[in-house]
Formats: sequence, structure tokens, C-alpha cells
Amino acid sequence: MDTSTTKLIQPTTDLTITQLNQECLLHLLSYLDKDSCRAFSLTCHRLREVYLDPRLWSLLLFHSPSELRRENYVLGSSLRYLAVTWHSSRVKVCNIEDWMKNQFQKDLCSKHESLVSSFLERVCTMCPNLLSLTLSGCGHISDQEVICVLQSCSRLRSLHLENCVRVTDLTLQALVLHGAGLHQVTVDFCRNVTQAGLEMIRERRPDIRLTAERSAGMIPDSKPDKRTQLPLRRRLMQKGLMFS
Repeated sequence: MDTSTTKLIQPTTDLTITQLNQECLLHLLSYLDKDSCRAFSLTCHRLREVYLDPRLWSLLLFHSPSELRRENYVLGSSLRYLAVTWHSSRVKVCNIEDWMKNQFQKDLCSKHESLVSSFLERVCTMCPNLLSLTLSGCGHISDQEVICVLQSCSRLRSLHLENCVRVTDLTLQALVLHGAGLHQVTVDFCRNVTQAGLEMIRERRPDIRLTAERSAGMIPDSKPDKRTQLPLRRRLMQKGLMFS
């Protein structure tokens, strides 16, 4: 065998990970979770540069609002798929109408009630190419935040809302006005969405695949001065049974 050929096929022993090109490093870091990726990026400037590359962050999954406080992710134009799903017993507290909460419940909510809303404001500013948004158990977001996403992220194809009690028919109306790219919409267990709102979507946007499990069949919120149909005690018992 030719000596020059032998030299070419001998492996290089002094190659370090930071000598890999940007695409290879992006691929490697994509296998890490957010915390591990951030910890890895703190080892040197080269890996920090890769960590801050928006292309690494096309998918973001959060399992509680508290995770939004961690500086272990980067928002940017490459974000395509975003989900904030909270399946905790504390969600039941968030679902209680504000005027029915005791002080302990209000104090509990005050620690996280603005986290998702503030985060979505940043998404509206920094992530115009978002394709899919899932919000589950986010009891403090309102129509305003969802409408802002629809207005800012014109490429949105899928919107999944579950157990978001402050979402109303205003969001459904915004789907018609600002959701030109939407193909799939889910509004499950959103008790302030009405049957009339759902029918409006089906009539005006038949191209949208709409599902709404239990939403229009639940007891909607009503302010204290408008509660004329059911006594307070009965309403509380029904709400307790519904979320038990």
C-alpha cells in the first residue's frame, strides 16, 4: 500500500468537539434536553455560540409555567413547534373564578399567573414562523394573548387549547379574522367557549378541522351580579364535581 494513502486513512487523534463545523454541533446538541444543552454551552465560547444559534430551537416543550423562568432556551425565527402543557393539581386553583378564590389561592396564583402571558408576548415579537401552538392547563391566559399570537404568527397551522378557562368566543372570532393559515383547531374543556361560537367557526371556516370536547357543555363563568340562574352553593358543588 502506498505510504501517502496510508497517511490519509489514519484517524486524527487530536480532533476536539469544538473543531466540528456548526451543522454537526447543532445536530449533536439537538439530542440534549434544555438543561443539559445549557450546561454544555457553558463549557466554552464555541459551544455557547452554537447554543445561541436559533436553528437549534425549532421545537420547545414546557411542562409547567415555572419552566419558563429558566434561561435554558432561545427564542427566535426558527421556532416552529411550541407547547406549554401543565397537568398539575394546581391547575384546579387557576380554574376558579378570581372572585371566588380565597387569599391562599390568590397568593398561589400570583406566583405564576403572568408567566405564560409574558412568554407569549415574547413569542409574538420573536417567532413569526411558528407553525404549531399548544396551551394546556394555562388557566391565566386570556383571549388577548391568543389573538396576539394569531396576528403575529401568520404561518400558524395548528392551535390546540385545552383547559384554558379564560378563552372565550373572542378567540374563535379572531380565528376567522387572523387565522388564514390554520388547518386544525382544538378547544377542549374551555368552559367559556359557547356552542354559538363553535358553530360560527364551522360555518365561516369549514376548511378548519375543529374539535371541542366538552367546551360548550360546561358551566360558563358568570360575575356575581349576574348569577340569577343557580344559587352559589349549587354552582360551587357543580364546579367541584366537574374538576374532581
